[in-house]
Amino acid sequence: MPMYSLSLERSFSAQHFLIGGDWGAENQPHAHPYRIELRLEGSTLDPNGYLVDLVEVERLLDEQVHHVRDRTLNDLPAFAGINPSLEHFARIVGQDLVASLKGTHLASVEVRIWESEAASASYRMDLQ
Repeated sequence: MPMYSLSLERSFSAQHFLIGGDWGAENQPHAHPYRIELRLEGSTLDPNGYLVDLVEVERLLDEQVHHVRDRTLNDLPAFAGINPSLEHFARIVGQDLVASLKGTHLASVEVRIWESEAASASYRMDLQ
């Protein structure tokens, strides 16, 4: 099935430290230059020729970034009791965005979070 896609990116810094294992320096608080890539897909456009309202999606993504920018992820309620890994981070952001995008005709939402130029993790939700 043919799909349209729309992608957005945001960059920010935040801190974390890993728990539940011996990962050396990763067990100590440290910062990363994170980059979030949001990819939305769907097979139909609205009457204006848009997959989604880009301004609204930018606002929602900016809210997500504002919530974590310059914070320690471990201190946030969403990370309570879990390792603030890239995988969990991508899932948390993705699920929050999907909850805010209810009522759209999207087929999937994928969030990829980079913590460096070489390391990323993603979480994809198929909605249809």
